[in-house]
Amino acid sequence: MLLFTHIDFSLPLEDPILKFLLILVIILAAPLLLNKLKIPYLLGLIIAGAVIGPHGLNLVLRDSSIILSGTAGLLYIMFLSGLDMDMSDFRRNSWRSLVFGLYTFCVPLLLGILAGYYILGFSIYSSILLAGLFASQTLIAYPIVSKLGIARDKAVTIAVGGTVITDTLALLLLTVIVGMATGNVDDMFWWRLAGSVALCIAVIVILFPILAHWFFKQVSDNISQYIFVLAMVFLGAFLAQLAGLEPIIGAFLSGIALNRLIPRTSPLMNRIEFVGNAIFIPFFLIGVGMLIDYRAFFRDWESLEVAAVMIVLITAAKFIAAWLTQKSFRLSPDQRTVIFGLSSAHVAATLAAVMVGYNVILGHTPDGEPIRLLNESVLNGTILMILATCTVSTFATQRGAHNIAVRQAHLASDEKAPKQEDHILIPVSNEHTVDELVSLSVMLKRPKEPNGLYALHAIDNKVEDPNAEKRGQKLLDTAATTAAASDIYLQELLRYDVNISNAIVSVSRERNITDIVMGMHRTMPAMPGLPVIPGIPGIPGIPGASGPGIGKMTADVLMQSNITTFIYNPVQPLNTIKRHLIVVPEKAEQEAGFQLWLQRIRLLAENSGAKIALLAPETTLAYLRPRGRKRSSNIEYVPFTQWDDLPSLEHDMRDDDCLWFVMSRRDRVSYHPAMSRIPAYLEHHFAGYSSILLYPVQAGDTESRYIRV
Repeated sequence: MLLFTHIDFSLPLEDPILKFLLILVIILAAPLLLNKLKIPYLLGLIIAGAVIGPHGLNLVLRDSSIILSGTAGLLYIMFLSGLDMDMSDFRRNSWRSLVFGLYTFCVPLLLGILAGYYILGFSIYSSILLAGLFASQTLIAYPIVSKLGIARDKAVTIAVGGTVITDTLALLLLTVIVGMATGNVDDMFWWRLAGSVALCIAVIVILFPILAHWFFKQVSDNISQYIFVLAMVFLGAFLAQLAGLEPIIGAFLSGIALNRLIPRTSPLMNRIEFVGNAIFIPFFLIGVGMLIDYRAFFRDWESLEVAAVMIVLITAAKFIAAWLTQKSFRLSPDQRTVIFGLSSAHVAATLAAVMVGYNVILGHTPDGEPIRLLNESVLNGTILMILATCTVSTFATQRGAHNIAVRQAHLASDEKAPKQEDHILIPVSNEHTVDELVSLSVMLKRPKEPNGLYALHAIDNKVEDPNAEKRGQKLLDTAATTAAASDIYLQELLRYDVNISNAIVSVSRERNITDIVMGMHRTMPAMPGLPVIPGIPGIPGIPGASGPGIGKMTADVLMQSNITTFIYNPVQPLNTIKRHLIVVPEKAEQEAGFQLWLQRIRLLAENSGAKIALLAPETTLAYLRPRGRKRSSNIEYVPFTQWDDLPSLEHDMRDDDCLWFVMSRRDRVSYHPAMSRIPAYLEHHFAGYSSILLYPVQAGDTESRYIRV
């Protein structure tokens, strides 16, 4: 027993190891217990915080460590909401978000002023400030929609954008009312406020992407990239605080600013979500629970009266705002429920406002008691309101989001023909390109498919190298690690064969491969006019040597197989590419694999967030444009007929562009003689840009995707 005498077991716990262990046990055990009771996980963590907090069993105090981790969790929620947004949808729905933001600000504001002035008997300034509490909201239920995979639904986009608008207006109202109540508002006040807010937004939205783009190009270390992102979140929050805004606004803007640079299928995105959902967000929810004081129910009648008025009117006001939004934009009842659920919780901005109002002393009574802008009954009522609105928010969001997710799953299963699973083969031989080849493959995959990647390292039987197998296994391990960082399982294949191309073709047949992603040959390309390798239509080369920019091994693969093949030359990290220029030949729509590669391009636009420019003759553009479906604002369609002068593209290239050419074999319908010169152009005119040669499936073997030789 003497071993334990140096450990303090008295309550509340002071030992940091015991405190951290207790919270981790709660985070671990909450899902197991609450699933049986049908209680949402988020609400369970809040209840757990109330039980162990200073107003419950007093196991843990809400000290600086809890406040710090909780603040980080709240900023994380807002950052993730900006990062998860589909920016093309956000731009399309920005006016809808603005309308909802005005609804969810004005309706509670009006009800709050009337309730404060006529029901509770507050002064006009106190009533307006109370109404500001009604208008603000916290996206406490956002992890629910993220977990169910509907973060890009129109209702979620509208709710998140509206939250930023209403919180900004509510907190600006707080600043103005406090200044007017204390007599600190003058002409310069408005100029300072407008200037600081505009400067803050400009710095985050304009400078943050430039800084992040430079950093990601210079630093490839995974840990350094994550720490950089975390620093950007807190820097954005601090800048917002300096401007007189709530830090959550800065965190959200940071997410918007970094949205395109952190694709949703990237390893970095997976790490951000993992750490947030495992540590930061649960700590925030437990910290919220520690604020709840059940004794406020029995303290005095005024606190109960204020709490009842706040809970009823806030819930009614947020529902009215969601209902008006549904009717304005013809949303479904489930989408209305999600909007209501996401907007009904009040935690962060509400606490900030009530504490500011409580600490503003307007004078003193004859007995020496301070006259506060918001009295103690409002403070106690706010604590009860937090519990009630968080409960309503989690249950409503859970129900609406679940119904939307189920409906989307049914729609996907009811499509006319079942989609073939993705099976992408990645031949690896160069340690400098492994990560980028895997990253491109992940971008080309359908989301939510955890399998389907195969990395192959083939060893030529004729080469006697005792270390070949060890080097190959190292390359495969690197590929598997990169894929695992995106939460995708990659199968490693190490194979001996008579030659490398034969191994690739054989594995493609055995594994039912749908796409091949391989690196571009590193030898100097031949100049135009060189003869064609016999038996390989449309691929020029040096007789007896390798094809320029492609290589004999790649040429052999293209000759023996008929699979959509991407030959990638990465000059810079894929996530820093801002635009993909894809040059498409005339009559490409008549090739057998046209829809297959076009689907991959649409997935690239969806998963990466980068701009896609499809350059093709007008007759082909008519087939490239989607029919009967929503058009992505990330994809633009540009008339292009200059195949005889491809170097002229250099004048239209920008920094951080990636140049694609959709190729064809010789004598096929979309073949153009300029294709034989493209490898040389890539070497001499476009050497500073990443590039991809895309070889589609072509007609000639309808029974198999392989060309028999």
